[in-house]
Amino acid sequence: MKEVASGKERDETVYGVTSLPAPTPTEAMALLALIRGHWSIENRLHWVRDVTFDEDRSRVRKGNGPRVMATLRNLAISILRVTGAVNVAEALRWCARDDRRPMRLVGMAP
Repeated sequence: MKEVASGKERDETVYGVTSLPAPTPTEAMALLALIRGHWSIENRLHWVRDVTFDEDRSRVRKGNGPRVMATLRNLAISILRVTGAVNVAEALRWCARDDRRPMRLVGMAP
């Protein structure tokens, strides 16, 4: 694995526990793909919600508020990704500079 910050190569051993029988090499690759798929969700959605939207410091805590806010954040992230955004934080700043831009992204140009 190559570290992003330093660019140096390093090895990492990760252990996992499963109830599946010992896999063949092909099955092991499928299991690895499944695990990486799970982490891609964590990295592409939850990390963005935690860091870009600072969700952990949200003061919305009662009733349906937290669920509604999480849904709105997920909707915003999904719209930005579908319209080609790679960097959600940058795309949010782009939208914030002109209040008509978010409406254009969803096809509701004023």
